[in-house]
Amino acid sequence: MSLTGIRYLGLAGTVLLVIGGRLGGALPTADLDATPASVARGPHGLVILACWLLGTGLQAYAWWSGRDRAPSVRWVLVTAALWTLPFLLAAPMGSRDVYSYVCQGEMFRHGIDPYRYGVNALPCTWIDTVSMNWRDTVTPYGPLFILIAAAAVAVGGGLAGAVLILRLAALAGIVAVAVALPPLARRCGIPPQRALWLALAGPLVGAHLLAAPHNDAVMLGLAVVALFLIVRSGARTSWLLPAGALLGLAISVKLTALVIVPFAILAAGPLRRAAVTIGGGAAAALMSLAVASGLGWGWIPATGVGTSIIQFTSPPTAVGMTLTYLGKTVHPGFDAVPVVRALAVVLLAATLAYLWWRAHRAPDRIRSALHGAALALAATVLLAPVLHPWYLLWPLTLLAATTRRTTAIMVATVVCAFSVLPDGGGLARFVKFPGAPIATVLLAVLLVVAVRRRTASAQPTPEPATSP
Repeated sequence: MSLTGIRYLGLAGTVLLVIGGRLGGALPTADLDATPASVARGPHGLVILACWLLGTGLQAYAWWSGRDRAPSVRWVLVTAALWTLPFLLAAPMGSRDVYSYVCQGEMFRHGIDPYRYGVNALPCTWIDTVSMNWRDTVTPYGPLFILIAAAAVAVGGGLAGAVLILRLAALAGIVAVAVALPPLARRCGIPPQRALWLALAGPLVGAHLLAAPHNDAVMLGLAVVALFLIVRSGARTSWLLPAGALLGLAISVKLTALVIVPFAILAAGPLRRAAVTIGGGAAAALMSLAVASGLGWGWIPATGVGTSIIQFTSPPTAVGMTLTYLGKTVHPGFDAVPVVRALAVVLLAATLAYLWWRAHRAPDRIRSALHGAALALAATVLLAPVLHPWYLLWPLTLLAATTRRTTAIMVATVVCAFSVLPDGGGLARFVKFPGAPIATVLLAVLLVVAVRRRTASAQPTPEPATSP
């Protein structure tokens, strides 16, 4: 396929997705209890599903086809803009989280602490748009994002305006990635156009990061710019302090960004001085926001509220669900999910420590630290108790700039793009059984294949026999 064909095939996918979102997206008036079957039977049901599936398929195929063919950074940016910008004015789709964001912003403006009360406490003006699961739960997002959401409500003047402001914030994060990622890619020996293509043109960016919109875009933008400053700093304190502050701001959007900090310190030069500058800048930003917002540190314990979701898209949860199904044949009250999730957290901590130590011992510390940060985000996604499709953009963004071995993350991205319907209903919610056992078997197969490949690659290559 020609480059022109790739560009306009992806654009056709965007058009179909926008149409599907307009007819059956996560609209304020949408049925909160809809299922795939009820969507199919409803008005325009088959058109909605066809547009969503075909649009996602076209974008995914075009993205996959162009992964090693992008001719220049400019071509990638123009193509990604064509695929992404139409979602700026599209109907919300793929998730209803944005309505929770707006209500949390309104709560803050009325002096109600979103880390102590759910949006029912106000009650929010748009409470009917929020999913039932999240009306009584506290928010897991940091104070910076609460301030952004409050500003969106104040400036937007209504629900539609607030959603648009939040989309502009997400767009700013995407633009920040577009500016800061190429230098990281060059430092790691990756063509910048390839890195940008993988990070900005995938099927999760427009429909989920911008149209939804999700605050992950803001977190990623801040984190990537921070890493850019570190790479360009030459270990100068005048660069490292603002880099640390940006990482602190990223953490104050989502705590996930915290796993990047040890690798950022490793990339910043001598460990002791880097820990002081990067860590000090991050701590100063976090403390300033905690005091200035008046929200304090209540958001840190609140980050665990999402664990109430039990879906097999998270590998530890899938294994726990499978063991639970087996255990209930013996004892009706058996529940292995909490135990497996706890073991996964321990494994995550050990994995992060190993990745940091391996990067520390590598000869090219900066490159190894950047790649280690990408792998740390991948481990966080795989071992966390909850996995939403757009979480894959965390590791994908940095993996795109640090390695050419991106087949696995690209395949996972495409699969996850198909796992959510335009109204925000995840397919995993409706097929827990046999979905969890199937996912567990698939994980076991992938683990065996990975171990065999690693064992084979570790075997010494036999030297050819020489003639006497």
